[in-house]
Amino acid sequence: MEDNKGIVFIQEAFQKIDVTITEQQAQQFYDYYSYLVKKNEVMNLTAITDFEEVVSKHFIDSAMLREIRILKDGEALIDVGTGAGFPGIPLKILYPGIRVVLLDSLNKRVQFLKEVIELLHLEEIQAIHGRAEDYAKKQEYREQFDICVSRAVANLSSLSEYCLPFVKCGGSFISYKSGKVREELETAYKAISILGGRLAQRKNFELPNTDASRCLLDIVKEKSTPRKYPRKAGLPGKEPIF
Repeated sequence: MEDNKGIVFIQEAFQKIDVTITEQQAQQFYDYYSYLVKKNEVMNLTAITDFEEVVSKHFIDSAMLREIRILKDGEALIDVGTGAGFPGIPLKILYPGIRVVLLDSLNKRVQFLKEVIELLHLEEIQAIHGRAEDYAKKQEYREQFDICVSRAVANLSSLSEYCLPFVKCGGSFISYKSGKVREELETAYKAISILGGRLAQRKNFELPNTDASRCLLDIVKEKSTPRKYPRKAGLPGKEPIF
């Protein structure tokens, strides 16, 4: 697709969810897409490479956070298990005034993210390599973020243990899930409570121009996470709190 047509398509796609983006933001999304598919030829970043699908299932899906909250300048956000940068990089493009940390356990992906940050001339955003269980124990990261987001595929109990320790009291852990989340949510209530959280909102929606049903879970941090959480690396995934 020609650059100009791609940029117009991206702007129109965002308009369908009542988000107006500038030509510069649309260009950043287009450049992100182009670099993603180029690098995907030599490393596993995404199973979705069709332009229109990437726009809807990665960019628009990431932006649907607005159904829960509009991000404010100066807010600090961490994206845990960010992979190819979703939803953290699209959110940074849409809300340039936020501060973002992208955390992933695979160094090759982190190097890709650093290249994207440079390519798109993004500021106040960093990509770090490591496990959530280790970074959440560090003073400079623990309970330092207004928002933690994750589109990772782990179950919600495990994700809550990875993510809630990063969130300030009064902040939110927002989990991106498929529409079929009821059973998973039922088994996660205990973990959410132990870790200091409470489910405040659940927002179901259909992604425009797709047959994908999605769900956003807004888990508000009401009290500090006990120091023993997260447990040592590997345990939250193998033995979730049920």
